[in-house]
Amino acid sequence: MKRIDGHYLMHEIEHVLHFERGFLYTVRELITNPGKNVKNYLSENRSRLVKPIIFIILTSLFYSVVVGFFHLEDGYINYMDDNLQSTASAMFKWIQAHYGYANIIMGIFIALWMKLFFRKYDYNIFELLILLCFVVGMSMLILAIFGFIEGITHIKTLQIGGIVAVIYLTWAIGQFYDGKKIASYVKVFVAYLLGTLVVSLLVLITGGIIDNLLKH
Repeated sequence: MKRIDGHYLMHEIEHVLHFERGFLYTVRELITNPGKNVKNYLSENRSRLVKPIIFIILTSLFYSVVVGFFHLEDGYINYMDDNLQSTASAMFKWIQAHYGYANIIMGIFIALWMKLFFRKYDYNIFELLILLCFVVGMSMLILAIFGFIEGITHIKTLQIGGIVAVIYLTWAIGQFYDGKKIASYVKVFVAYLLGTLVVSLLVLITGGIIDNLLKH
């Protein structure tokens, strides 16, 4: 077997970033026609796009690195608690430090609401999770880009990025179902809000229960 050297590493990086079937290709396809490309991934060809779990972890990591490098105020999950030692605070801090895994967990609850709102479509929870990995991953990349701009220019753009990310998510998933119906986009937006709300409530409730048990 050939030894690992600089040439080998450059080849591997080029393979990951390849425009025909790598990370940049996946980004391009998810920008131009996300609904069609995710459907194609689910039913026809799974070799051209980056694996969805890897994609969301990479993009979430990229966002975390940008926010950490420029010491930006995290606008994606921002939980203020007077009691910084509470379990809920610790759980939200874990979410901020592990967006890749946290987004997958959050995607489960968003997928459940999507399954409820789009009952007539024959997609199971796992297929919806694949869709969310791609789309939420792109949302994290959008946030990272706006965060990078804020870090370079010192102009507050991260919150604008948050709005753009939600708009993209709503548009992309709406396309996946029926892009010709306004109701599709409304349902997606509500499903996203309810999914994130449920996760936040579960963290607060779980944290409160744990704190009460520790007091006794």
